[in-house]
Amino acid sequence: MVRVLHTQHDWFDRQLPDGLPVPSSTLLSGPGGSGKPLVGNVIAAAWLKQGGSVIFMSLQYPDHSFIKASLSKVAHLDLDDYKDRVVFIELDATIDGMTESEDNRFRANVVKPEVWDSAIEQASGMLPEDGPGILIFCSALNLLLFSPTYGAGILEKMKEAAQGAQKFTYPFSASTTAKAEEIAELESVVDNLIMTRSAKSPFRLYMQVVRSKGNAHISDEIEVPFSAELLTDVKEIADHSRKKVIPLVSKL
Repeated sequence: MVRVLHTQHDWFDRQLPDGLPVPSSTLLSGPGGSGKPLVGNVIAAAWLKQGGSVIFMSLQYPDHSFIKASLSKVAHLDLDDYKDRVVFIELDATIDGMTESEDNRFRANVVKPEVWDSAIEQASGMLPEDGPGILIFCSALNLLLFSPTYGAGILEKMKEAAQGAQKFTYPFSASTTAKAEEIAELESVVDNLIMTRSAKSPFRLYMQVVRSKGNAHISDEIEVPFSAELLTDVKEIADHSRKKVIPLVSKL
C-alpha cells in the first residue's frame, strides 16, 4: 500500500523529501490566477502513474478539455490512456442536483453541500480503488463560497473533507484574492499546506511548503518551472470563472 507519493518532478519532490503523505489533504493557497491548479495536476498525474484513480472537480473550467490540455503540458500525460480511472465532476450552478454520468463525466451543482456528497459518492462508485486508491482534486474552491445561501455550509463540507481524509486523498486549490477569511479556515485544518504567489514580467509562479503531516519538508520558497505562456493560459481561465461562474453562484 502506498503511504507516500513522489511526483517524479524534482522541484516538487525536493521540498517533500519523504513524499506527500497518503491519505491526506493538501491545500494550494494563494492569490487568484497564479497557477495553483497546475501544481495540483502534477500531483494528480503522479497518482495515476502509480495506479490510482482520480476525480477531478475543477470548478474554474468550462469543461474537462482544459484539464486534459493542462496534464499534457505539465506532466506529459494523456488522460485518454487512463479513461477507466478518471471521472470529471463539472460545476453547473443552474441545475438543482446532478446529471447522470455520460462517458466518465457528469454535471453537478456542488455549491449545495448535499450535492457535493452525492457527486463524490457517484464519482467514486464509477472508479476502481486499485493502487493508492482514489484522489479527489478540487480546484478553485473559493468559487463556491460566493453563495449567500450555501457558502457557510459548503465551507464546513470542505473542512470536513480535509479533516477526514482517511478514505480519499484530497489536493485542494483555492484563491485568497476574495474570501480570504474563509480560505484561512481551510488552511488551518488541512494536513499539508502549500502557499503560492506569482510575479510578473515575465510571469512566474512560486510555492512554499508550510506544513506536511508527519513528514519532513523544506520550507524554502522555490520558483516552479512552468512557462509564462502556460501560466498566462491559467490566468485567462481564472478571469473566465470570475466573470461567468461567480455571478451564477452568487444567485444561489
